[in-house]
Amino acid sequence: MSPEYAREGLYSTKSDVFSFGVLVLEIVSGKRNKGFNHPYHDLSLLGHAWTFFMEDRSSEFIDASMGNTCNLSEVLRSINLGLLCVQRFPEDRPSMHSVVLMLGSEGALPQPKEPYFFTDMNMMEGNSSSGTQSTIRLLEA
Repeated sequence: MSPEYAREGLYSTKSDVFSFGVLVLEIVSGKRNKGFNHPYHDLSLLGHAWTFFMEDRSSEFIDASMGNTCNLSEVLRSINLGLLCVQRFPEDRPSMHSVVLMLGSEGALPQPKEPYFFTDMNMMEGNSSSGTQSTIRLLEA
């Protein structure tokens, strides 16, 4: 779900682009964004992808089951494109027409900005019967 829809209920022509970017990152990683957790951080799948991208370690984001069966440069390009699609503001996301053109070309892609992503955090709550409550914190670039 795009940030503008989650925050304000506004659907833009670029909301589908955001969803497409999430889907691309889910396919490449073999993991779902919803419910994603990592033992070393509280980032969502989008934040996890961004971290690897910025550390020039995107190949570590790729699902291990792909092994040597994929074209590494195409998968790395897909990660870059996925991150371009999950930008905070709709005007920073490419159009779907541009996404299709970028998928079919081999030219350099623009550098994405830090995406707008969610973090799941467990916080203790004294009156709850389970003792924990899941909350969502919005991280803004």
